Amino acid sequence: MGWVEKLLSIDRRIIFLLVGAGVIVPLLLPVNLPVTVTPRVQAAYDAIDALPPGSRVLISMDYEPEIMAELMPMSIAVLRHCFRKHIQVVAMTLYPAGTGLGEHALDVASRAEGAVRNRDFVWLGYKSGFQVVMIGIGENLRGMYPVDFYGTPLDSIPMMRGVNTYAQLSMMINLSGSSAADYWIQFAQGRYHAPIVLGCTAVMATDYYPYLSSRQVLGLIGGMKGAAEYERLIDVFGDGRRGMDAQSLVHLIVVLLVVVGNAALFATRGGPGAPAARPGEAPPR
Repeated sequence: MGWVEKLLSIDRRIIFLLVGAGVIVPLLLPVNLPVTVTPRVQAAYDAIDALPPGSRVLISMDYEPEIMAELMPMSIAVLRHCFRKHIQVVAMTLYPAGTGLGEHALDVASRAEGAVRNRDFVWLGYKSGFQVVMIGIGENLRGMYPVDFYGTPLDSIPMMRGVNTYAQLSMMINLSGSSAADYWIQFAQGRYHAPIVLGCTAVMATDYYPYLSSRQVLGLIGGMKGAAEYERLIDVFGDGRRGMDAQSLVHLIVVLLVVVGNAALFATRGGPGAPAARPGEAPPR
């Protein structure tokens, strides 16, 4: 059997091992492949970066564990940017399972940037109701959240003094993997005119391009690629860039396997051992 036949009959488990190695190696040994920043992510970064120190922003991390691979790196990167700029963060979630995820993102980002709870950020935790919560914040924040997630009255938290509606918040940032983003745009921006920056899963990103064009959304961070771009902008090598390294390497392996496999297949056509076509017949395939 020639090398071409051996290549075509390769054990599929070898291919599985190659793909597995393509995922594992970049996660353990960072490759740090170049990342090109798109205008959408640059706009999100610029909108947050333009806020003066001491500004307050509302960040709602509306996602659950099944999509945290895309949105957790994004959350940490945005929070680190805010803390680095000395922007105070009022954080919350509209999903029950998002409580632990949001708390984890705040913990990682605050440790990395030296932020302190109740001075640099407040964690309001989970509140059910979607539209009711969004409208409630626009009318009376303390009516929805008289205390924070840990039971501390908002009136006793220094950074929350004078903050009771969107009007006292410089921006609303929604990091979401669901229709929550549509409601934030409809109510926080449309009804209460709060500036919005949006982060979402990659598959959702194109749905929000019209909002970018109309300036209802100031910037858009889409999926793990968007998280990696944001990490590059804040000069951090985090899980977003690690994930993109793994994804890019696996894509490269798949492309090479397709190219080599097709080249080997074509090499078997018309080769020395190939049967000759009879007169009037097409060559064998």
